[in-house]
Amino acid sequence: MAGGGDDELKLLGAWASPFVLRVKLALSFKGLSYEDVEEDLSGGKSELLLESNPVHKKVPVLLHNGKPVCESQIIVQYIDEAFAGTGPSLLPADPHQRAVARFWGAYIDDKLLAFWLQSARAKTQEEKAEALKQALAAAENLEAAFTEISEGKPFFGGDSVGYLDVTLGALVAWVHAAEKLYGMRLFDATRTPRLSAFVERFGALGAAKAVLPDVDGLVEYAKQRQADAAAAASDS
Repeated sequence: MAGGGDDELKLLGAWASPFVLRVKLALSFKGLSYEDVEEDLSGGKSELLLESNPVHKKVPVLLHNGKPVCESQIIVQYIDEAFAGTGPSLLPADPHQRAVARFWGAYIDDKLLAFWLQSARAKTQEEKAEALKQALAAAENLEAAFTEISEGKPFFGGDSVGYLDVTLGALVAWVHAAEKLYGMRLFDATRTPRLSAFVERFGALGAAKAVLPDVDGLVEYAKQRQADAAAAASDS
């Protein structure tokens, strides 16, 4: 990857986090090199992470010449602005289109991902079913948005990957892992045909392949997290 000139980029993250993957994808598509610092969140958070993100104390954090930027969508926007002359632009040039992209980016996290995670973590079948219903409704809304924004082209960004593609693309490996783990299909060819095709198309891109984790590795990671949580609950 191309470097950022005299710029030093360091990413504090966790390999399986879709929020961290989102930032890695932005860096990959922009062609920027960086130091990847893996946080061992189960063993305690590093002093660097706590100092860099004292409010939320979470990954990802991007350190640009030592200055921290927090929250994945904000980091992606920052990368696009700070390195405007490097690689493709992720956010549209038109102010209204930029606002639309930010709106749907927030929708992905606040609705689609939030309900999807609720359905995976639900303790009862009733809670699981209700959360999944909401997640699928959000997916259908996003399908309609993709149709309008892409205007028949392969990506939200048109012919090339843009901000919303990176935002949603960070979930691609987890979409496949969730299907293996829970039989949950967030996108399918009947209900959301365009997004279903997008998942396959995005995952096949070289810049995405370089970042997205192995699906079977995510499955094993999730199973281990579940086992650890069950063991902790039985000890309490």
